[in-house]
Amino acid sequence: MHKSIITPERISDIRLTNKETARYSRHLIMPEVTPDGQRRLKAARVLCIGAGGLGSPTALYLAAAGVGTIGIVDLDDVDLSNLQRQILHGTKDIGRGKLESARDRLRDINPEIDIELHKCRFSSANASQLVSRYDVVVDGSDNFPTRYLSNDVCVFARKPNVYGSVFRFEGQTTVFASHLGGPCYRCLFPEPPPADAVPNCAQAGVLGVLPGVIGMLQAIETIKLIVGIGEPLIGRLLHFDALKVKFRELNLRRDPQCPVCGDNPTIFSPIDYEQFCGARDDQEIPAISAHELKRKMDAGEPLELIDVRETFEYEIARIDGAKLIPLGEIAQRADELQRHRPIVVHCHSGQRSAQAVRLLQQRGFANVYNLEGGIDAWSDQIDPNVPKY
Repeated sequence: MHKSIITPERISDIRLTNKETARYSRHLIMPEVTPDGQRRLKAARVLCIGAGGLGSPTALYLAAAGVGTIGIVDLDDVDLSNLQRQILHGTKDIGRGKLESARDRLRDINPEIDIELHKCRFSSANASQLVSRYDVVVDGSDNFPTRYLSNDVCVFARKPNVYGSVFRFEGQTTVFASHLGGPCYRCLFPEPPPADAVPNCAQAGVLGVLPGVIGMLQAIETIKLIVGIGEPLIGRLLHFDALKVKFRELNLRRDPQCPVCGDNPTIFSPIDYEQFCGARDDQEIPAISAHELKRKMDAGEPLELIDVRETFEYEIARIDGAKLIPLGEIAQRADELQRHRPIVVHCHSGQRSAQAVRLLQQRGFANVYNLEGGIDAWSDQIDPNVPKY
């Protein structure tokens, strides 16, 4: 059993009301929790990065458990495609900000707690200030810049970072806490993968229930840290395969050479994580907007429109006149393209097509462009009859 991150001084003036005693009665009768453990939960402050697939189950169960203050960072609005997995939100919330939707749902779950909303992007400019106000950070983000940022700031602030990630049918979770003797995210991943090498959920898909499993595990780890029970996943990564319903545990070690938590660190404050993760590479790729493409098509200008999504995606939605050449085939089928014509490449959101543009440029194509925002942008800006998925 480990020591609670909430000190005895923090709970000296905390009392449970009669309502709270009734609400949390199944906690109070557990000898591992008792009223002291519930008072620690009431005193605790947890920051959830994201109100999406992972943040939804995490926030719901932390609220139900009685975590006294839950902060949520998110800038997005609820979209129909979110509802397959983001259970904080409902059909009536489509178009609303995720923060407002999350607040209403959490208040319905537990009106006894405080909910702090941070409508902003978690960035190098505000991360340190946000994290300083909380005891634990739960990282439910889906991109590498945010993961590295949350990790580094938690190391600097000596706060546990409860990490989770999902991809198609697989997920993983651990607790990064170098100040408690474990490794940090950089110990596990010293360098980010190449830009666009790892697709996100919007590109690769995810089984809707999977974030529920991983998000609940993140909630469990957070509660264990607060109450001071069990063995937290510090130095251990839990991997879950939904297709096999199989868990694997991997031991993690702190890297003495880690630039953030190592013996001789070289990074002491947030850096430019977008640049570090190569997320700005697409700025160097020639691009065309959906409106400009529509203008050229209406004017009858000669061009080739290439769709590099997969066949099943092409069956879901397509732009009239587009030729399907999946990204994995683009290099072998480049000779099918007419070099003397402008070529516009598109995918779902613009990332895979950016890779295709690079591949074609490497093969000598000079007049090739990436459709900004992909078929999603076409549906939003040009033709709403093209289904979004």
